Amino acid sequence: MVKVSIMGSTGVIGKNVAFTLARADTVDEIVLFARPESVEKARGESFDMYDALAAEDIDCRLTPSSDFQDLKNSAIVLITAGIPREEGMNRRDLALPNAKIVDKYAKEISKHAPDAIILVATNPVDVMTTVAFKASGFDKKRVIGIGNHLDSLRLKAYFSRQININSSEVHTRVIGEHGDHMVPLLSSTTIGGIPLKYFVKSVDMEVPRLVNRLKKAGNTIISKKGATEYGPSFAISNLISTIITDSHKVLTVSNYLEGEVGDVWNVSLGVPAVLSKKGIAMIVPIHMNDLELHEFKEAAKVVKQTTDEVLQSLYK
Repeated sequence: MVKVSIMGSTGVIGKNVAFTLARADTVDEIVLFARPESVEKARGESFDMYDALAAEDIDCRLTPSSDFQDLKNSAIVLITAGIPREEGMNRRDLALPNAKIVDKYAKEISKHAPDAIILVATNPVDVMTTVAFKASGFDKKRVIGIGNHLDSLRLKAYFSRQININSSEVHTRVIGEHGDHMVPLLSSTTIGGIPLKYFVKSVDMEVPRLVNRLKKAGNTIISKKGATEYGPSFAISNLISTIITDSHKVLTVSNYLEGEVGDVWNVSLGVPAVLSKKGIAMIVPIHMNDLELHEFKEAAKVVKQTTDEVLQSLYK
């Protein structure tokens, strides 16, 4: 039996991940973990989901709870709990208050679900990945942030729509910070197997505009509807399904680095990784041009500075 627990299940992302994951029909039980005062809301969400799942003959069990004991035997525990980002806010503005939440939950996971994989979605996700890693005491392969998986999907979609080509023909990746210091790997992007640098000679791709749009995507959506919802939820559900089905796909997630990419140490950043039921099976070595490597190292400096400040405040 495959069990997944979602901490912060009544939030916009948490409840959407739960429903998306249940519909994927790859999980036997989903624990909708919430604060005691929000458990009834989680129960209401479960009733609503059951009604929808019945239409597709899906029998996933939904368990509303505020008891950490119910995390037991979870294959994956997703942490989405935290203060949401509002219009105009930088993800790093959320760092300290959300770190206190992630620190507490990671410690509880280590007690009640010591064999689980921790998946972190709380922003700023790269900083929170390190907080969860330090607090849980888990092997770093089992503490994974959602990283740049969503950013990579967004860029793939932008290229696809720009030239009216099926998205399956676009192979691109974004690494670094899930934030302003993300690094699109344009040097290794291909379209229909053709390197981007050759493709753009005959097609007006407006690459700089698309990259600028990518970096502003979250704030653009928040300014228009109040929160990002479907994109993050489907991206997270995709990560979870990839792990529990042992697919060994290469996705861009945040992990604590110790020199594996760009000679960057002691900070969590988005990098390509092979995902398995044991967590990260391998961080994929990648080639970057000089500009991309410079930007990746800059992202490391920025994220590490925030991370160090947060850790000092947490454990002073």
